Amino acid sequence: MADRAARPSGPGRAESRESAELKALKEHHPELGEAIDMHLELLGMERRIRGRVPLPSFALNAQVFAHHRADGRPLLRFEDIPLDPTDLRLAVRQTAEILRRFGALDEPEFQQALGLGREMALPSLVAAWYRAIAERHEAAAVGRGSSTAPALDGRFDQIFTLAMRPFLSRCAEVVQQRPELAAWQHPHCAVCGGEPDFATITPAAERHLICGRCGLRWKFEPLTCPYCRNSDRSQITSFATPDGRYRVYACDVCTRYLKAYDGRHAARPVMPVVDMVATLPLDAAAMQRGYTG
Repeated sequence: MADRAARPSGPGRAESRESAELKALKEHHPELGEAIDMHLELLGMERRIRGRVPLPSFALNAQVFAHHRADGRPLLRFEDIPLDPTDLRLAVRQTAEILRRFGALDEPEFQQALGLGREMALPSLVAAWYRAIAERHEAAAVGRGSSTAPALDGRFDQIFTLAMRPFLSRCAEVVQQRPELAAWQHPHCAVCGGEPDFATITPAAERHLICGRCGLRWKFEPLTCPYCRNSDRSQITSFATPDGRYRVYACDVCTRYLKAYDGRHAARPVMPVVDMVATLPLDAAAMQRGYTG
């Protein structure tokens, strides 16, 4: 991954549907304005960098899928991510600047993040972060208890998650179209091993989890907790918004919750960046009941 000079992002692009939906949401819910403005900037940064990221090239066929599914092992090695170090450093710095501007990052962490964005060792740090999360979920999937990966400082997890999204989402594009994905039964992502941070209920009434790192979507049991695998329906609390558009699945065993967009009668498909912001009041409601995200 040799450094290259910073490249122009090309001519201006038409506004994305996500951006338009966020702006419409702001008009109807001005109390969410600051969160929406922050996500608009993050979305713009992601689109600029993602437009320069090529599709990855890694081994992917039915046999490879079957082996990884059996082991609960994510398909994408860090070495196979089409990661340009110059763009990675830019993404880390710009992510930190946006989070700081909107009060989501304090000054000491902001300065440390800026320093990381100039570090020659940044790709190695991100690689350790990437592998640690993937290995932790792989270990749980096959009943090893815990992974052997060293524990990492979690202060920069949010920054790395957002900064890596342009690269990881390109990798998820490749896997999302594969028919073998329908057989993936694990609660973690088949591409990068990340946890779901949102879900959608399809018109066919299936629940699809959405990875918080790369955005991959995959089918999962409708009333099983993806965080602890609790499937006792008497210990799953579910509640929805008055219009039925959004729903929360809260686990009374591990006390974690997952929000979902109900697409069965919706006018548009799920848009995680929009729907995560639109459901901020649901986060407050879930936390008031003692659940954690």
